[in-house]
Amino acid sequence: MTDRSVLPSGASRTAPAPAPSGAGVRAVMPLALILLVAAFLRLWQLTATGFNSDEAVYTGTAASLAGDGRLGSLFPVFRAHPVLFQSLVSLALRIHESDWAARVVPALLGVVTVALTYGLGRRLHGRRAALVGALLLAVMPYHVVVSRQVLLDGPMTLCATGALYCVVRYAESHAPRWLLAAGGMLGFTVLAKETSIVLLGSLYAFFALTPAVRTRWWHLLPALGVVGVVALAHPLSQLLAGHARTGGSYLLWQMFRRANHPYYFYGREVPWAVGPLVVVAAVAGLVWLRRENTWRERLLVCWVVVPALFFTVWPVKGFQYLLPAAPVFAVLAGRTLTSFPRAVRAQRLAAAAAIWLVVGSLALPSWVRIQPQTSTRFLAGTGGLPGGREAGQWVRTYAPEGARLLAIGPSMANVVQYYGLRPVSALSVSPDPARRNPSYRAVPNPDRALRDGDFQYLVWDAYTARRTQFFTGKLAELVKHYHGHAVFTARNASGVKVVVIYRVRPT
Repeated sequence: MTDRSVLPSGASRTAPAPAPSGAGVRAVMPLALILLVAAFLRLWQLTATGFNSDEAVYTGTAASLAGDGRLGSLFPVFRAHPVLFQSLVSLALRIHESDWAARVVPALLGVVTVALTYGLGRRLHGRRAALVGALLLAVMPYHVVVSRQVLLDGPMTLCATGALYCVVRYAESHAPRWLLAAGGMLGFTVLAKETSIVLLGSLYAFFALTPAVRTRWWHLLPALGVVGVVALAHPLSQLLAGHARTGGSYLLWQMFRRANHPYYFYGREVPWAVGPLVVVAAVAGLVWLRRENTWRERLLVCWVVVPALFFTVWPVKGFQYLLPAAPVFAVLAGRTLTSFPRAVRAQRLAAAAAIWLVVGSLALPSWVRIQPQTSTRFLAGTGGLPGGREAGQWVRTYAPEGARLLAIGPSMANVVQYYGLRPVSALSVSPDPARRNPSYRAVPNPDRALRDGDFQYLVWDAYTARRTQFFTGKLAELVKHYHGHAVFTARNASGVKVVVIYRVRPT
């Protein structure tokens, strides 16, 4: 790769003449329209479906921070993750406690990420490429779907993109303030979600492979110190609150738990979510424009490849874990799509058609994905759980105070517990502390627990039933043995039964 020239240190550009007000408005309008599209896709029917398991946990934590005593007893503040994002959500819940108030926070942060992607693309490849990149991210199913949920990955992606932008500014100017700013943003990225610490590996790979961008130790060490100081807020808060063992137990469980997906999971899921044409455009541009590649493209490649390799090997794989790669794919694809020849009108029309073809290939799937779900197939991180909110609301209204419920797995248990304000346990939680999430409690002898009257309701759901036949069969046995009768049934948009609550009584 060859390097583009950068402005020498201390040099100055001649300030451009101020543009007429009309020209300024015309310059801003394309980005404003893109942000409106991004906001529409992230806010449309935002609460048509209730929370999924992670959303219930994070919103419950936010409600605890906002002072909700009932949810605080069910969802303690100190569980596993840092609470930077949950603290933001808690501010919204103080204004209005609802699903919409919780989800609008990550949705708006997603729109800000689109704007920041424009800034990143403009810095790297110019205004036209930046506009196309921002538009691609605005309609990209991967980013649209995740940023509509109360998940940590959307805010993490915003902070990570900010850190990437600061690194670009440092590589251009070698000004240490930009590396310090990158350290601060990366620290906030870790506070949004601790697994983002892997992005330090991306930066190490970039600096190690790019001698043209020379970093000095008196620049690097203070920046690393800033990362540590900011990120230290999470373990320090746990220590001061007396919950230091919580984070350690969760880390050990994540390191040694069984793999939840095969190694090819990301290769199968993420390209379709990012958009096959976007991936093709991004990779093809790296090859087609290889003579123009510089440290800029190397930085973007490192930003994607290191986390992708890490999470491929890591046993725990989530659909949304690679979301910080989405802005990078959008920027690289924008660069490719705006590099086609435009000498004659036919070439300009062909270039415009290619751009709108790629945009359309993203917008249509995004529109389909934000409609109410009709399938019982569920992949964590892809949306809410149909029927869960309705089941929980039934429990809150009709189940007596002090009632306890037993579900097949913790995913539906979290959702019903959040909406129902009643404790819900799960059959599939292992009694071995080394093989379960430390946040969950096992039910070692469910038969004895029902015989003693510890549980009054059993909860069946189609999503967990698809994943574990053993525990689904066990629940069916308990329903039959303890004279269970259905008191509530929820169906999805296509009329398929998705949640059933059974009332049981001791024999």
